[in-house]
Amino acid sequence: MDGVVTIRTVGHELALKAAAAAVAKGATVGCPVVAAVVGAGGDLVALLCASGAPSPSAKIAQDKAYSAASFRVPTPELYAMVSGNPALRDGIVAQPGIAMFGGGLPIEIAGEFVGAIGVSGGSEAMDVEFANAGLAAVGAKKF
Repeated sequence: MDGVVTIRTVGHELALKAAAAAVAKGATVGCPVVAAVVGAGGDLVALLCASGAPSPSAKIAQDKAYSAASFRVPTPELYAMVSGNPALRDGIVAQPGIAMFGGGLPIEIAGEFVGAIGVSGGSEAMDVEFANAGLAAVGAKKF
């Protein structure tokens, strides 16, 4: 049918596998984190909270995943894209669900964007490391 497009997106089994790998990677260094995986449209597919993870991390992980999916770049790259324009930066940050610090990564499998993962609960560097563990678990491109 003309005008109708098909969008491929991460399914729940793959999303759960990525989230579980990210949380497990955090556990190996004693850092309880939350991992959220969203589909290509930014809709939540999986959310896994390690016991002892900070309460705000659930929302932050979802925001990181949503931001990475919305702009199809790692969350720090989003900040780099807008930081030179204060009005744009401030306007984007004011939008619900936007996070521009480390821990949100797009999920690209075989060169195709299918969603994003967000991790929160550790330092930015740790969150990125744990998110990359989630990507590796599903055969996605690491960042």
